Amino acid sequence: MTAIAAAINALFTDTNIAMDAIYRAQGTGGPQSVRIVTKRPDKVLDFGDSRVVTATTVAEVRVSELASPQAGDTLEIGGETFTIQGTPRRDTERLIWSLDLRPQ
Repeated sequence: MTAIAAAINALFTDTNIAMDAIYRAQGTGGPQSVRIVTKRPDKVLDFGDSRVVTATTVAEVRVSELASPQAGDTLEIGGETFTIQGTPRRDTERLIWSLDLRPQ
């Protein structure tokens, strides 16, 4: 295990940073428990001559816990269900998935 992988594992086991979530693949299998780190940044979108600020939700999950998330799969976080939208992306180390979420 690399030092980066060890640091990431430490972050995902820290209860102040990460939390439990339930992942459900679209149409297959049962629920899977995963650890996630969430971000809720505002996103600025250009709309003609105007700019619109919208809230977003991004969940990060370790590749070691979730092999191949897909758009349409869901994550339940604290009793609220979110759908993965768009193509999940991995970081440069290929250790973490970034999942763009929308509320159901």
